[in-house]
Amino acid sequence: MNSTGSPLKVVFMGTADLACSSLRSLLAWSGCQVIAVVSQPDKPKGRDLQLVPTPVKQVAQAAGVAVLQPARARLPEFLDQLRQLAPDLIVVAAYGQILPQALLDIPRLGCLNVHTSLLPRHRGAAPIQWALAEGDAVTGVTIMKMDAGLDTGPMLSAVETAISADDNGQTLHDRLAQLGGDLLVKTIPDYAAGLIAPSPQPAEGMTYARKITKDDGRIDWSLPAAANWNRIRAFTPWPGAFTQLPEISGRGLLKIFQTSAEDGQGTPGTILSADDAGLLVACGTGSLRVREMQREGNKRLKAGDFLRGFALKAGQKLG
Repeated sequence: MNSTGSPLKVVFMGTADLACSSLRSLLAWSGCQVIAVVSQPDKPKGRDLQLVPTPVKQVAQAAGVAVLQPARARLPEFLDQLRQLAPDLIVVAAYGQILPQALLDIPRLGCLNVHTSLLPRHRGAAPIQWALAEGDAVTGVTIMKMDAGLDTGPMLSAVETAISADDNGQTLHDRLAQLGGDLLVKTIPDYAAGLIAPSPQPAEGMTYARKITKDDGRIDWSLPAAANWNRIRAFTPWPGAFTQLPEISGRGLLKIFQTSAEDGQGTPGTILSADDAGLLVACGTGSLRVREMQREGNKRLKAGDFLRGFALKAGQKLG
């Protein structure tokens, strides 16, 4: 609520599925009125290249909220639109662009960001995946007040969650999205009332979580088995973990899913055993047990079923 007791006027900026939980939390909260949603332009998808609305736009349209989709958030005409809306607060989650200072200065309460890491660790575009890839035991969500830097603003609140051995990029994404939405509507009332003083991020512990590329899914068998296990979990479902099949078994990619790090040594990439228990592949240190896999263009199968239809043998090399 603002000083008059009426709901805060909020503009929400988001694009990806990650942001939808935060938007839904704001829409369900009586303390604010979402007066507009800003999302990136629709993109063509599929064979017919039809324009598909962003996940956030779909949530906004279902709720009857006006949607703005500027090509760039720094366009003067878009900034004028925001000024005319006169929001008390702008909330940003997985929007996909760095916002200019001119935009940050528009709302009287500034702009808050829902960031899916415990800042200052994993600033940047892909904090969820890199928390998994780097073997973090704990991650979380930070609500911060934005400045012109990349995830450098002072913090208002944070919540932690343990990363389990069963987590992958999708499960951790979904949990952090929900935690972020819940934390957001708990934080805003005290922040708007002046009860929370934003605190600077610690000077130590900063890391950068760069954007994921498709090639990040390629398995580097020279890495330790534990590192590959972490990366496979991190890059599931996208871009997915993959390696090259042995030349004598037919070229093509082999997609890899359920794995575990085990003992066993050999030249990195060499198949140590292949049976119903899985494909055991040597890494730089230890070995990786692959329990589910998929040949490019075929079905995802348990190791035993895969090997009955496509022979892979000890001594062959993946890569």
